[in-house]
Amino acid sequence: MNLANRITIARIFLVPVVSLVLLIHYDFWSITINHQTTTGSEMIAAFVFVLAASTDGLDGYIARKRQLVTNFGKFLDPLADKLLISAVLISLVQMQRLPAWVAIVIISREFAVTGLRLVAAAEGVVIAASRVAKLKTVTQIIAMVALIINNFPFSWFGFPFANLMLYLMVVITVVSGLDYFWKNKRIIRVTD
Repeated sequence: MNLANRITIARIFLVPVVSLVLLIHYDFWSITINHQTTTGSEMIAAFVFVLAASTDGLDGYIARKRQLVTNFGKFLDPLADKLLISAVLISLVQMQRLPAWVAIVIISREFAVTGLRLVAAAEGVVIAASRVAKLKTVTQIIAMVALIINNFPFSWFGFPFANLMLYLMVVITVVSGLDYFWKNKRIIRVTD
Protein backbone atom coordinates (compact mmCIF):
# COMPACT_ATOMS: atom_id res chain seq x y z
CA MET A 1 0.00 0.00 0.00
CA ASN A 2 2.00 2.96 -1.29
CA LEU A 3 1.24 6.69 -1.04
CA ALA A 4 -0.39 6.92 -4.48
CA ASN A 5 -2.79 4.07 -3.67
CA ARG A 6 -3.61 5.62 -0.29
CA ILE A 7 -4.56 8.87 -2.03
CA THR A 8 -6.80 6.92 -4.43
CA ILE A 9 -8.47 5.15 -1.50
CA ALA A 10 -8.98 8.53 0.20
CA ARG A 11 -10.80 9.69 -2.96
CA ILE A 12 -13.12 6.69 -2.70
CA PHE A 13 -13.86 7.53 0.94
CA LEU A 14 -14.72 11.12 -0.06
CA VAL A 15 -17.42 9.87 -2.47
CA PRO A 16 -20.10 9.27 0.20
CA VAL A 17 -19.04 12.44 2.03
CA VAL A 18 -19.77 14.57 -1.05
CA SER A 19 -23.11 12.85 -1.62
CA LEU A 20 -24.16 13.12 2.02
CA VAL A 21 -23.34 16.82 2.19
CA LEU A 22 -25.26 17.38 -1.04
CA LEU A 23 -28.31 15.34 -0.16
CA ILE A 24 -28.69 16.01 3.56
CA HIS A 25 -29.67 19.64 3.71
CA TYR A 26 -28.06 21.36 6.63
CA ASP A 27 -28.30 24.98 5.61
CA PHE A 28 -26.39 27.02 8.14
CA TRP A 29 -26.40 29.94 5.68
CA SER A 30 -27.65 30.62 2.19
CA ILE A 31 -27.59 33.29 -0.45
CA THR A 32 -30.33 33.87 -3.01
CA ILE A 33 -29.62 35.76 -6.22
CA ASN A 34 -32.15 36.05 -9.03
CA HIS A 35 -34.27 33.25 -7.55
CA GLN A 36 -31.28 30.87 -7.30
CA THR A 37 -30.24 29.83 -3.81
CA THR A 38 -26.82 28.51 -2.89
CA THR A 39 -26.39 27.06 0.59
CA GLY A 40 -23.40 26.65 2.84
CA SER A 41 -23.68 22.87 2.61
CA GLU A 42 -23.52 23.12 -1.20
CA MET A 43 -20.38 25.24 -0.94
CA ILE A 44 -18.83 22.63 1.37
CA ALA A 45 -19.88 19.83 -1.00
CA ALA A 46 -18.29 21.70 -3.92
CA PHE A 47 -15.07 22.10 -1.93
CA VAL A 48 -14.97 18.40 -0.97
CA PHE A 49 -15.73 17.42 -4.59
CA VAL A 50 -12.90 19.60 -5.94
CA LEU A 51 -10.58 18.20 -3.26
CA ALA A 52 -11.49 14.63 -4.20
CA ALA A 53 -11.25 15.33 -7.94
CA SER A 54 -7.84 16.97 -7.54
CA THR A 55 -6.44 13.82 -5.94
CA ASP A 56 -6.85 12.08 -9.32
CA GLY A 57 -3.95 13.96 -10.86
CA LEU A 58 -1.96 13.85 -7.64
CA ASP A 59 -2.01 10.08 -7.19
CA GLY A 60 -1.02 9.51 -10.81
CA TYR A 61 1.80 12.05 -10.59
CA ILE A 62 3.17 10.48 -7.40
CA ALA A 63 2.90 6.96 -8.81
CA ARG A 64 4.84 7.89 -11.96
CA LYS A 65 7.37 10.19 -10.25
CA ARG A 66 8.26 7.70 -7.50
CA GLN A 67 7.84 4.64 -9.73
CA LEU A 68 5.01 3.35 -7.56
CA VAL A 69 2.75 2.22 -10.40
CA THR A 70 1.01 -1.02 -9.39
CA ASN A 71 -1.68 -3.21 -10.90
CA PHE A 72 -3.83 -2.42 -7.86
CA GLY A 73 -3.45 1.31 -8.59
CA LYS A 74 -4.19 0.82 -12.29
CA PHE A 75 -7.44 -0.89 -11.32
CA LEU A 76 -8.41 1.36 -8.41
CA ASP A 77 -7.71 4.79 -9.92
CA PRO A 78 -10.26 4.68 -12.76
CA LEU A 79 -12.75 2.99 -10.44
CA ALA A 80 -12.40 5.84 -7.93
CA ASP A 81 -12.94 8.40 -10.70
CA LYS A 82 -16.09 6.70 -11.95
CA LEU A 83 -17.49 6.33 -8.43
CA LEU A 84 -16.93 10.03 -7.71
CA ILE A 85 -18.37 11.30 -10.98
CA SER A 86 -21.34 8.90 -10.89
CA ALA A 87 -22.19 9.71 -7.26
CA VAL A 88 -22.20 13.46 -7.90
CA LEU A 89 -24.21 13.10 -11.12
CA ILE A 90 -26.84 10.99 -9.34
CA SER A 91 -26.91 13.44 -6.42
CA LEU A 92 -27.44 16.34 -8.84
CA VAL A 93 -30.33 14.46 -10.46
CA GLN A 94 -31.84 13.94 -7.01
CA MET A 95 -31.43 17.68 -6.31
CA GLN A 96 -33.19 18.39 -9.64
CA ARG A 97 -30.22 20.35 -10.95
CA LEU A 98 -29.34 17.86 -13.66
CA PRO A 99 -31.64 16.10 -16.13
CA ALA A 100 -31.50 12.32 -15.67
CA TRP A 101 -30.68 11.80 -19.37
CA VAL A 102 -27.40 13.70 -18.89
CA ALA A 103 -26.36 11.42 -16.03
CA ILE A 104 -27.33 8.36 -18.09
CA VAL A 105 -25.27 9.51 -21.10
CA ILE A 106 -22.19 10.29 -19.02
CA ILE A 107 -22.32 7.18 -16.85
CA SER A 108 -22.96 5.02 -19.94
CA ARG A 109 -19.90 6.49 -21.63
CA GLU A 110 -17.80 5.76 -18.54
CA PHE A 111 -18.91 2.11 -18.48
CA ALA A 112 -18.43 1.72 -22.25
CA VAL A 113 -14.87 3.06 -22.14
CA THR A 114 -14.12 0.90 -19.10
CA GLY A 115 -15.38 -2.12 -21.04
CA LEU A 116 -13.16 -1.18 -23.98
CA ARG A 117 -10.17 -0.89 -21.66
CA LEU A 118 -10.91 -4.32 -20.16
CA VAL A 119 -11.08 -5.87 -23.63
CA ALA A 120 -7.83 -4.12 -24.56
CA ALA A 121 -6.15 -5.29 -21.35
CA ALA A 122 -7.15 -8.87 -22.15
CA GLU A 123 -5.35 -8.41 -25.48
CA GLY A 124 -2.28 -6.98 -23.71
CA VAL A 125 -2.98 -3.40 -24.84
CA VAL A 126 -3.03 -0.46 -22.45
CA ILE A 127 -5.27 2.43 -23.50
CA ALA A 128 -3.91 5.67 -22.09
CA ALA A 129 -6.09 8.69 -21.43
CA SER A 130 -6.30 10.90 -24.50
CA ARG A 131 -6.19 14.70 -24.53
CA VAL A 132 -9.90 14.78 -25.28
CA ALA A 133 -10.51 12.54 -22.24
CA LYS A 134 -8.47 14.87 -20.04
CA LEU A 135 -10.47 17.83 -21.36
CA LYS A 136 -13.63 15.83 -20.62
CA THR A 137 -12.56 15.37 -17.01
CA VAL A 138 -11.84 19.08 -16.52
CA THR A 139 -15.14 20.04 -18.19
CA GLN A 140 -17.07 17.59 -16.02
CA ILE A 141 -15.53 18.94 -12.83
CA ILE A 142 -16.23 22.58 -13.76
CA ALA A 143 -19.80 21.80 -14.84
CA MET A 144 -20.58 19.76 -11.74
CA VAL A 145 -19.17 22.41 -9.41
CA ALA A 146 -21.25 25.07 -11.18
CA LEU A 147 -24.34 22.89 -10.78
CA ILE A 148 -23.59 22.07 -7.14
CA ILE A 149 -23.33 25.75 -6.21
CA ASN A 150 -26.34 26.61 -8.38
CA ASN A 151 -24.56 28.89 -10.86
CA PHE A 152 -23.03 31.04 -8.10
CA PRO A 153 -21.65 33.76 -8.63
CA PHE A 154 -22.80 33.93 -12.27
CA SER A 155 -26.43 34.26 -11.18
CA TRP A 156 -25.60 37.84 -10.14
CA PHE A 157 -25.15 38.71 -13.80
CA GLY A 158 -27.92 36.46 -15.07
CA PHE A 159 -25.30 34.49 -17.03
CA PRO A 160 -26.26 30.78 -17.40
CA PHE A 161 -22.72 29.47 -16.88
CA ALA A 162 -23.86 26.21 -15.23
CA ASN A 163 -26.23 25.39 -18.12
CA LEU A 164 -23.62 26.18 -20.75
CA MET A 165 -21.08 23.99 -18.97
CA LEU A 166 -23.67 21.22 -18.64
CA TYR A 167 -24.15 21.02 -22.42
CA LEU A 168 -20.43 21.41 -23.09
CA MET A 169 -19.82 18.56 -20.63
CA VAL A 170 -22.25 16.31 -22.52
CA VAL A 171 -20.76 17.12 -25.93
CA ILE A 172 -17.14 16.62 -24.85
CA THR A 173 -18.02 13.44 -22.94
CA VAL A 174 -19.69 11.93 -26.02
CA VAL A 175 -16.87 13.08 -28.32
CA SER A 176 -14.23 11.60 -26.00
CA GLY A 177 -16.11 8.29 -25.89
CA LEU A 178 -16.35 8.17 -29.66
CA ASP A 179 -12.66 9.11 -29.86
CA TYR A 180 -11.69 6.12 -27.68
CA PHE A 181 -13.69 3.70 -29.80
CA TRP A 182 -12.49 5.17 -33.11
CA LYS A 183 -8.81 5.09 -32.13
CA ASN A 184 -9.12 1.57 -30.75
CA LYS A 185 -11.43 0.00 -33.32
CA ARG A 186 -8.79 -2.62 -34.15
CA ILE A 187 -9.15 -4.02 -30.62
CA ILE A 188 -12.88 -4.52 -31.15
CA ARG A 189 -12.26 -6.24 -34.50
CA VAL A 190 -9.62 -8.57 -33.03
CA THR A 191 -12.04 -9.87 -30.42
CA ASP A 192 -14.94 -10.51 -32.86
